[in-house]
Amino acid sequence: MNPEILERMRQEAQDIFYAGLAAVDPETCIQRCCSIQGPILKIEDRTYDLDRFTKILVLGAGKAGASMARAVESLLRDRITAGLVIVKYGHVRPLNHITLAEAGHPVPDENGLQAAEKLLNLAGEADEKTLILCLISGGGSALMTLPAPGLSLRDKQETTQLLLDCGASIHEINTIRKHLSGIKGGRLARAAAPAVLACLVLSDVVGDNLDIIASGPAVADPGTFGQCLDIIRARGLGPKLPPAVLRHLGNGVRGQIPETPKNGDPAFEKVSHFLIANDFLALQAAGKKAETLGYHTLILPYPIEGETRDAATLHAALAKQILSEGRPMKPPACILSGGETTVTLRGKGKGGRNQEFALASALEIKGLEHVVVLSAGTDGTDGTTDAAGALADGTTAERASRLGLAPEHFLSENNAYPFFEALSDLFKTGPTLTNVMDLHILLVR
Repeated sequence: MNPEILERMRQEAQDIFYAGLAAVDPETCIQRCCSIQGPILKIEDRTYDLDRFTKILVLGAGKAGASMARAVESLLRDRITAGLVIVKYGHVRPLNHITLAEAGHPVPDENGLQAAEKLLNLAGEADEKTLILCLISGGGSALMTLPAPGLSLRDKQETTQLLLDCGASIHEINTIRKHLSGIKGGRLARAAAPAVLACLVLSDVVGDNLDIIASGPAVADPGTFGQCLDIIRARGLGPKLPPAVLRHLGNGVRGQIPETPKNGDPAFEKVSHFLIANDFLALQAAGKKAETLGYHTLILPYPIEGETRDAATLHAALAKQILSEGRPMKPPACILSGGETTVTLRGKGKGGRNQEFALASALEIKGLEHVVVLSAGTDGTDGTTDAAGALADGTTAERASRLGLAPEHFLSENNAYPFFEALSDLFKTGPTLTNVMDLHILLVR
């Protein structure tokens, strides 16, 4: 292998990632879809006459919340009456009119609970002459935690951790979260009615389902208590969940607790949603960057879901096919995919789905010349670590062996972080203040 070519490819993979990231910068996206002329606020094809409102509130939650709030401040300035947006610790920006509340993610904490209570109270003070700009992005489910009556924060924490550890999909996790919440699953919209709500949304879920992104605080919920119990049975979580959670869901199935607001509920009459960015926007920009670097580029036409190791095997198989058969394209080739995989924890190591993707890939592409994989979260964090993901290439497994590290062992223990840390192959961006799922970049020369 030519080490100079390999090093250049590793840098190119990072450049491609950052090009995708720039395309989903929340401030850029809001500036593109929102404008103001005199008293008229325009969001895509909708207009709002600000002179009709006596109050303008900015509420929201998510990892992209600080950037979204700063863009809205630049747009509305001192027209904002009050604002509160809940963000992950460290994901902040200096603001003048909107308060940022920092809270725990992915497991909710007391700060998130207190902030969610304040958020719901602010919404409850709105009337028919109030305009609420609701800023929603991925991570909002954990950050905006408000247990339903009869449940404690600890119940929510234990349930969230169990769902994460068992490899449940974000659709499954958020279906349950909505039914354990006092604010998600359309309940924020119900509290805010009869105010006018305009929701600006960054999607971090496959399919861009508005009811799943941050558990749809202002969206009609198609899920049911019965579906929650079906997920729990399928995942074998019944004996592990807090008794209060099982009792709450059971009471819901029996009709003793009202269902989440559904389509046709008057709470949604004045609610509009605007999807301002998703993973495909990032992939398109990443693909253009790859082409300028001389790569034949293919964006996989479907989001990547399921077990991380299976996804890594698929990408490695594509690399082998490109090298051996020149299909689906001849090198230099760039395969791009987005999505959100899951990891079923079997060990007690440190890492995240993107680091595990890179580690599984390293084993599959071992010895292949001039093949590089970068897998990273667009939010800048992977699992509970400070890395966004990791880089792997055809020399990764061999370099690890020279250090006395067995890749197979680290993979079996879900312990990718120390593995890549020893190789100096962790990919760290710091908080990006955006969030549109993960990007997987495969380069072959």
